[in-house]
Amino acid sequence: MKSLLWSVKEFSDPGKVERSHVHFPDTERAEWLNKTVKHMWPFICQFIEKLFRETIEPAVRGAHAHLSTFSFTRVDLGQQPLRINGVKVYTENVDKRQIILDLQISFVGNCEIDLEIKRYFCRAGVQSIQIHGTMRVILEPLIGDMPLVGALSIFFLRKPLLEINWTGLTNLLDIPGLNGLSDTIILDIISNYLVLPNRITVPLVSEVQIAQLRFPVPKGVLRIHFIEAQDLQGKDTYLKGLVKGKSDPYGVIRVGNQIFQSKVIKENLSPKWNEVYEALVYEHPGQELEIELFDEDPDKDDFLGSLMIDLIEVEKERLLDEWFTLDEVPRGKLHLKLEWLTLMPDASNLEQVLTDIRADKDQADDGLSSSLLILYLDSARNLPSGKKVNSNPNPLVQMSVGHTAQESKIRYKTNEPVWEENFTFFIHNPKRQELEVEVRDEQHQCSLGNLRIPLSQLLAREDMTLSQRFQLSNSGPNSSLKMKLALRVLHRETQERPPDHQHSAQVKRPSVSKEGRKVSARPQMSASPGSGDSGMAPSTPVAGGGERPGMEEQGLPAEAGLQGPRDLGRSSSSLQAGPAGSPSHISVKEPTPSIASDISLPIATQELQQRLRQLENGTTLGQSPLGQIQLTIRHSSQRNKLVVVVHACRNLIAFSEDGSDPYVRLYLLPDKRRSGRRKTHVSKKTLNPVFDQSFDFSVSLPDVQRRTLDVAVKNSGGFLSKDKGLLGKVLVGLASEELAKGWTQWYDLTEDGTRPPVVT
Repeated sequence: MKSLLWSVKEFSDPGKVERSHVHFPDTERAEWLNKTVKHMWPFICQFIEKLFRETIEPAVRGAHAHLSTFSFTRVDLGQQPLRINGVKVYTENVDKRQIILDLQISFVGNCEIDLEIKRYFCRAGVQSIQIHGTMRVILEPLIGDMPLVGALSIFFLRKPLLEINWTGLTNLLDIPGLNGLSDTIILDIISNYLVLPNRITVPLVSEVQIAQLRFPVPKGVLRIHFIEAQDLQGKDTYLKGLVKGKSDPYGVIRVGNQIFQSKVIKENLSPKWNEVYEALVYEHPGQELEIELFDEDPDKDDFLGSLMIDLIEVEKERLLDEWFTLDEVPRGKLHLKLEWLTLMPDASNLEQVLTDIRADKDQADDGLSSSLLILYLDSARNLPSGKKVNSNPNPLVQMSVGHTAQESKIRYKTNEPVWEENFTFFIHNPKRQELEVEVRDEQHQCSLGNLRIPLSQLLAREDMTLSQRFQLSNSGPNSSLKMKLALRVLHRETQERPPDHQHSAQVKRPSVSKEGRKVSARPQMSASPGSGDSGMAPSTPVAGGGERPGMEEQGLPAEAGLQGPRDLGRSSSSLQAGPAGSPSHISVKEPTPSIASDISLPIATQELQQRLRQLENGTTLGQSPLGQIQLTIRHSSQRNKLVVVVHACRNLIAFSEDGSDPYVRLYLLPDKRRSGRRKTHVSKKTLNPVFDQSFDFSVSLPDVQRRTLDVAVKNSGGFLSKDKGLLGKVLVGLASEELAKGWTQWYDLTEDGTRPPVVT
């Protein structure tokens, strides 16, 4: 029995749910509601069992090729009902035709959920589940006839805390390709269906437009100017703490489940970032702007302060340019400029917006956004069979605007797929940019048709909206794709204020203490950070950022030296939308090299070459003098992630008489920030370590095929240990067409990661 635990900041304090009434006095207890839930529990269980079998089971089958025969054989949630610890009803700043409730839910149940994968004769089960989170319930629209409410929408504002006690998990992990994968699949599935902006919508009257309720238009866009800080704490020390130094500060900015991260400013207590981020706001009240500052360190990043701002106040003021005092620390303040951008359904203000962001003069397709494209992907008809005649394809849709690419879910064995998915793209200049759409067969990796739509077409349409079936090019004679496109101009409205008007955003006190904070300061991004390269999804220093040096300037080998499966920069702001089906995730323009990166420390390679010469000592070394590493590499289009399984190493070199203490470090180049680094555990005193650890990087297939996997095997050592060092590297090119299927292979380790030269 193994416990798998995912935690998010909001729930890192286990007592938060019970203490929520201290922080939010307008949250009420509702014991009558718990009594009602208890009475309804058997019927709720019937609904949840139906959800498992009709929604989760097909999603798991589609998440991995080895799970195609996955099924639930028993779903019993037990006798202990879900508990509602508090209810908050919003009465201000809400539409008069809707009711918004936030339910703080907890479920601790001794359940029996059995599952099997027939293909591998594998059986496993779940003995107990704990789930804690804030679930939002929206009743809308209110109507003048019974039942008074048109539809019910349910979703989590953030990922809930989920803990599962498994039985037979080792059987599940023995399945090829699933080593370590199970600990992320379930929470990803919940996010895909139940975390904002995704939701479950139950219509109560037939006339309600379910598509609009299921995927609503964002309430607005928050433009965050992350400018500077002053008087931060100095966290770095020298000579074992005898000498105090400065800090290497960076910021983590959150709006809902959108996470942005600034660059690191080295050795500065008054850093200037001058970066800009844009975030979608789907729900307010309920969403806040959260900012945390950290000091980058080689091991554990130190906390420098936090801030939480109510977005309702920002929407009222439209523009805030203020210094904010940091919470949870004795000193420090942060300078922010916050703009609330309204989504306008006409182009009357477009010219002024383009002038304001200087999109009317430059010819780039990225930068600050002038508008937002909202795309509702409905369905397709009469798709061709693909490579095999008379066989139904596994269709998915890839959409891109400029450098931003997103991808739909896969629909299996059908030429009449129904997606009902929503996507958003930040648009720099709609007069120049166009939407590219391609329908592909995931099974045979071939195109089923494509189309291109200039966004300028939307400018002349009523409400800048276009809803129709589009005829596909390079497809069947009657193949079509049904979509709804809406363009919205991002306009900051100015408000007349009296000369003596005073404003200040409402700063909320943090509900999680510094002591309860997670050890790992930097979050794992839900989208893989961009690179700043023109082919990636870069991010956003507005000023003060120079051009990123090319790979050759950083000492990286050329593409020709990369290993693959055998037999098979701009300096201005650049904002990009996030992955398929999720809000924007914008990363920093210039990746911050980790202090542990052997690329940023060329001396590590030189030391390894010297050690290799010592080992040779007049003899001829074998074909793989530094040993080999076994990896499984695959891209999951369903989860939009690159999955890398580090299996084992063999025949490594010894750093001492006792052998080596190896571990493996991964980067998805060109991103070398700490948040992009993945590491295995350390295996002590062995030259043939076994890891069997799985890691993933959130990145689309088109993006990842332009990137390189940097794998380094290193020797661990204590502080100031002379035995720290590089054991070998491999750089794996990911341009292979086999990436969607995946491969498992032994790779030769070399000094710099390039393919060893062929000796003739």
